[in-house]
Amino acid sequence: MLVILNSKATTKDIKTASEDYESFIKITIDIVKEKVIIGGEYHYDAEQELLRMGSKQEDILGGGFNLDTKVFATNALINMKPKYNSSAEILNEKKRIIFLKIAKKYLDVLFK
Repeated sequence: MLVILNSKATTKDIKTASEDYESFIKITIDIVKEKVIIGGEYHYDAEQELLRMGSKQEDILGGGFNLDTKVFATNALINMKPKYNSSAEILNEKKRIIFLKIAKKYLDVLFK
C-alpha cells in the first residue's frame, strides 16, 4: 500500500508500507519538491501519484530500504529516463546524494 509522507514516517507508516514486501520498502521521491511516497508493489504507482500531485517526471527517482540489512537501495525501473538517466541505478552522484538525504530524513524512525 502506498503511504504519502507529509512529515517523517511513523512506525505505523513503515508497517503499512511493508505490506507488499515483507523486508523491503519501496521509496519514490520528487527530489526537487521533497515529496516522498513509500510502499506499494511498483515504483510506477507512486510515480503516477507524484505526477498527479504536480511533480515533474525528471525530478522523480526510486529506490528502497532493506529492513533486514538496514541498507538503502538507489535503483528502480522508473529511474531509466533516456534524457536523464540510462540505468535503473541513479547514476548522477548529486541526485543520488539528494535522494538518500531525503530518504534518511523521512525514514529516520528506521534507525531508532
